[in-house]
Amino acid sequence: MSIKGISLEDELKKKTGITPQDIQKLRGWLGTQPHLPGDYITDLDLALIYHCCDRSAEVSKQVLDLHYTLRTLFTSFFKDRVMDDKIEKNLQYVLLQPLQVRSREQDAVLYCRLLDYEPKNFDFAKSLRSVLMILDLWQFEEGTWPGFVLIFDLDGLKLGHLAKLDVQSIQQFLYYLQEAMLVKVRGLHFLNAPSFMDRLMMMIKPFMKKELIDVLIIHQIGAKTLDKHVPMVGLPKGAGGEFKSFDELRDETIARLNANKQFFVEENKKRVVEAKRPGKPKTISDIFGGVEGSFKKLDID
Repeated sequence: MSIKGISLEDELKKKTGITPQDIQKLRGWLGTQPHLPGDYITDLDLALIYHCCDRSAEVSKQVLDLHYTLRTLFTSFFKDRVMDDKIEKNLQYVLLQPLQVRSREQDAVLYCRLLDYEPKNFDFAKSLRSVLMILDLWQFEEGTWPGFVLIFDLDGLKLGHLAKLDVQSIQQFLYYLQEAMLVKVRGLHFLNAPSFMDRLMMMIKPFMKKELIDVLIIHQIGAKTLDKHVPMVGLPKGAGGEFKSFDELRDETIARLNANKQFFVEENKKRVVEAKRPGKPKTISDIFGGVEGSFKKLDID
């Protein structure tokens, strides 16, 4: 069913400390930036940015610019997003599921796993594209969260899957997650770690800052150690919890994206016009050439 996004009024009722004046000030600054898609950026977008930057006006300006710049430059994740046959096919192979349960700290929890264990059917870049679509729609519906927890259940992972992890996608996703995603990352959990977990870590660790490494926890196969952080009863049935089955969740996610195609038509308009940027246009080499500082700090309370 088509989702009605959370109203700004309801968002501002949360105990985030954000005021209408904060949104107004950020909106005023946005009007001075000709390259940014100010006509399409909503007040909820501004609230999400302000919240993830701990209500710092200056940091919010930097993250706002970087957020939409990366959505323009990282084309494999964000260009011309649409719920089509390719995404639907990908979602037959991977489950990318917002959970109803919250973490022990009341953070939103996203659960990801393979549904099909055959490496030849695994498309890493398309899975990341899909998960970012699902996350955007979820934030549109719910607004800010105290924090955000990512769970990767590695059940069924084989060495053949690692061969499908391309460095560019790893680098871009982890940079976006740490520097420009509009959430406070409070936990990164790997469940059912395989014997070759060290190889996976060797691939991703070079792109992880200390703050993200500090919230990363690896859980052994069959361990119940996640329960200390996220009530395991809230996991899907096939993962040791009492939530819905994998098949039910997969079908619901596909139906949800199909029912909200218009959301992505509008979201695709929120891109930067580099030719209008004051000064020099930004390129991928600017982002990964050490020019950009680190604006957004991970929340590790």
